[in-house]
Amino acid sequence: MDDGRQAKWWSRPATGRPGRDEPESRGGGEGDAPSVRPGTPGPTGSTAPADSPVPPAGQEPQEPAPYRPDGPPMHEPDVYSTPPYGGPGPWAPAPPVQRPTPAHGTPVPPQGVPPQAVPLPPQPSPVPPQATPVPSSSSQWLQYDPWGAPGQPLTQVGPPAGTEPGSRKNRRGGAFAGMLLLTLVASGIGGGVGAYVERTGGLTTVELPQASHDNGDRAPESVAGIAASALPSVVTLHVSGTAESGTGTGFVLDARGHILTNNHVVAPAGSSGDITVTFSSGETAAAELVGKDSGYDLAVVRVRGVSGLKPLPLGNSDNVRVGDPVVAIGAPFDLSNTVTSGIISAKQRPITAGGEKGDGSDISYVDALQTDAPINPGNSGGPLVDTQAHVIGINSAIRAADSGKGTERGGQSGSIGLGFAIPINQGKRVAEELINTGKATHPVIGVTLDMKFTGDGAKVGEKGPEDGPAVTKGGPAAKAGIRSGDVITEVQGQRVHSGEELIVKIRAHRPGDRLELRLTRGGEERSVTLTLGSASGT
Repeated sequence: MDDGRQAKWWSRPATGRPGRDEPESRGGGEGDAPSVRPGTPGPTGSTAPADSPVPPAGQEPQEPAPYRPDGPPMHEPDVYSTPPYGGPGPWAPAPPVQRPTPAHGTPVPPQGVPPQAVPLPPQPSPVPPQATPVPSSSSQWLQYDPWGAPGQPLTQVGPPAGTEPGSRKNRRGGAFAGMLLLTLVASGIGGGVGAYVERTGGLTTVELPQASHDNGDRAPESVAGIAASALPSVVTLHVSGTAESGTGTGFVLDARGHILTNNHVVAPAGSSGDITVTFSSGETAAAELVGKDSGYDLAVVRVRGVSGLKPLPLGNSDNVRVGDPVVAIGAPFDLSNTVTSGIISAKQRPITAGGEKGDGSDISYVDALQTDAPINPGNSGGPLVDTQAHVIGINSAIRAADSGKGTERGGQSGSIGLGFAIPINQGKRVAEELINTGKATHPVIGVTLDMKFTGDGAKVGEKGPEDGPAVTKGGPAAKAGIRSGDVITEVQGQRVHSGEELIVKIRAHRPGDRLELRLTRGGEERSVTLTLGSASGT
């Protein structure tokens, strides 16, 4: 808005600012003298009374008492929000003058005295102010002096001497570094202690609970008790010959050094091989062959010069019942003094083993005890004992899962729970004969069997060896009235299904025993009684 007048704008006072000696003023139109109003800033930016006397030359003007505004602001709030340093718009008048808080040392006229435009005397060079006490007031007027001269201290409340922010920061930084170092050291110690406790379970020596030492006694009928009683009498045999070698087991029969084992264990030695016996104590001794019989698969060897031998007691295989507990002892795969346990699975199992020679001279026929006690190659010839540690059988054969050809001796297949032992009653008789005579006798009935017969029973053949008669003249069968072509179906009331079974049943008895046989002839059944004869074995 243009009303012929031009608005005036106040400026900062220059008095007290170092380096500014000239007054600073803003005028109106060109050529107009500065206009001074009572109570308003003059051209120099300071306020002076209108009728103030001019001091004589060379005399310093007296400083009046400082002016302290104690009333309300001298103007109303600006409803137009006009910025204090911006140019007013054409529609707004100039804002009213506001008296700022004077800087320290600036003369202020008394309140109520009208100032007048009087030139101020030259000011001395600014001297750095002395440190003044810091006011304790927290008034907003004392926080900052916008008109203070550069280099002068602020009037806001500051920290006490010696507590500058920089020093506090340094102290705080040092304290933080110390705390960090202490934390790292404590963490390292704590981690080490924790790791040690985790590994050892504590800071003291760890002792785990354990049962006290016992005297080692076990019940005699337990497996441990049986093994402790039988092991001193069990030996391991190592046999070597010109073509082959092998390992087996045996047990002591008497104090004279006789040891019973299987024939197929000592067979590799032949007539000139070596047989070494190792006792459970680790002592070894050379052994010599006393006698053997391939039909029963039994042999006896003897050691000399060995004292303290402990014979293993012999039991009675006729007293054995299916389900009785048994223990097998041997050296499977040359692991001497191995103990396994099981039960009697069956009795009178007719088995045949051997036959490697092809002529049948090495085939053994056994009416065996079947057991599920693990038996493996190397167990052959070892004892099968009962709960009283008495021998009831001689471990001889196993049924191999991969053969499919029947019972094997000395094969390398492992146990599948089908082991067979020669009954000790048969073994005792054969061992006595081998010790006494060097040979064993076989019970015979005096017939030649047709081994190719596929029917049920054992059939007497048409011809014998070298085209001789199938029924030996004057033999037990001939005396009982048995003829060629008869089929024998029972021995002592036990069913016979093949020629091998008949041989097994006959050899389970002694020569001279009387047997009752049932046979079929021309569709008719007959019963005959005969006395077993005797033949020398090989």
